[in-house]
Amino acid sequence: MATGFDDIRFPLGISMGSTVGPEFSTEVTELASGYEARNRNWAGARARFNVAPGVRTLADYETLLAFFYARAGRARGFRFRDWSDWRSGSVKTAVTPTDQVIGLGDDAEQVFQLTKAYTSGAIRHVRRITRPVVGTVRIALGGIEQTEGWEVDPALGLIVFEAPPPADVAVSAGFEFDVPVRFDIDRLEATAPVPDMMQLSDIPIVEIRE
Repeated sequence: MATGFDDIRFPLGISMGSTVGPEFSTEVTELASGYEARNRNWAGARARFNVAPGVRTLADYETLLAFFYARAGRARGFRFRDWSDWRSGSVKTAVTPTDQVIGLGDDAEQVFQLTKAYTSGAIRHVRRITRPVVGTVRIALGGIEQTEGWEVDPALGLIVFEAPPPADVAVSAGFEFDVPVRFDIDRLEATAPVPDMMQLSDIPIVEIRE
């Protein structure tokens, strides 16, 4: 049976109680001398979630069960809000059109990818954003907001201008975003310790690379 992606968000009431964190893949080899050789396998991180803590009641479980059936376990992807990181700036701050610089005009390029940068010291990690939330994207050229002359592809996170931005003009964006994910299990296991309550130990969800 064909797999795919459903443009639907995982229930917010359950995701709010989830555990979350970025994951890298690194091979660490300990040498006979005691030194280490470390090999970074992935250029970027991917997020992992466990939504089991968010399932508190029988109603939560029934909502999860219907969602799990519809996605056929690991078969189909979906949107997920990472409550620790879902805005172009701080999660505590409203979106502005200058949150993230996503490119520089050159009088030729009309398509720009939404990104979010994470900076620590001299290191800057740039994350590609592919699932912006419709209606939240704001765009600026040279710090001046543009309310028309562009459109956003909500399935790819691309900003497409009607005319190329002028040379050397900063293209910036602000937005809310979801993470494209899938379940990392094909079976749900739940316990009913008392009436009207369900407990699940682990419901892993992993970000999809696209």
